[in-house]
Amino acid sequence: MEQAYVLVQTQVGKSSEVAASLAAIPGVVLAEDVTGPYDVIARVEASSTPELGRLVSARVQGVAGITRTVTCTVVG
Repeated sequence: MEQAYVLVQTQVGKSSEVAASLAAIPGVVLAEDVTGPYDVIARVEASSTPELGRLVSARVQGVAGITRTVTCTVVG
């Protein structure tokens, strides 16, 4: 199982809405509003690295209100 954290920046005032939308996506284990340079942090998982990439690029980045993402793959 491949896992990653996706650090998300959103449009102003959209973090709660984005977190809720992300949480509803299969493969998103957790999505929470946070403070700091990012507005939402999501933990995602998939069966393979290519599948993880498709999850992030096709599903996560397609959520309305997201302006930027950074994906940090879990190692070990």
